[in-house]
Amino acid sequence: MTTPSLPHPVDQHVGARLRRARSLRGHSQAALGEAVGVTFQQIQKYERGANRLSASTLFRLAAFLEFPVEWFFEGLSAASGASNTVDPVEALLSSREGAAMAAHMANLTPALRRKLLAVMHAFAAEDLELAS
Repeated sequence: MTTPSLPHPVDQHVGARLRRARSLRGHSQAALGEAVGVTFQQIQKYERGANRLSASTLFRLAAFLEFPVEWFFEGLSAASGASNTVDPVEALLSSREGAAMAAHMANLTPALRRKLLAVMHAFAAEDLELAS
C-alpha cells in the first residue's frame, strides 16, 4: 500500500498566495471558481496545495483577481522550490481573519490605527508573560 504524497512546497506556496489574493479582492471560493470555470472544492484544493494549478488556470485566476502571474511565485527560492522563510505577515494575511483585520484597519484613521496597535502590543506582551 502506498502512502499519499504530501503537497509540493511550490504548490502550497502558490495556493497560499491564491488564498491571499482571493481574500484581498473579497471573493468567496465559489465566486472565484465560477469565474474561472471550476468548483469551489477545486479552489479549496488549489489553496491547500493539494492539487496543482495548470498554467492556463493560474493565468485565468490571476487575470480575474487582477494580480500578475509572477506575484503567485514571489518569495520562492529558485534552488529549492520552497519558500525562503515563513513570513508571518503572509501567513496572517492568507487567513480569513487576517485579511478581514487588514481590510478594517485600512478604513481607520491613522490616529485610530495607532491606538489599536497600542492595544495589540499590550495583548502580545500579556500573552508572552502568560506563556513564560
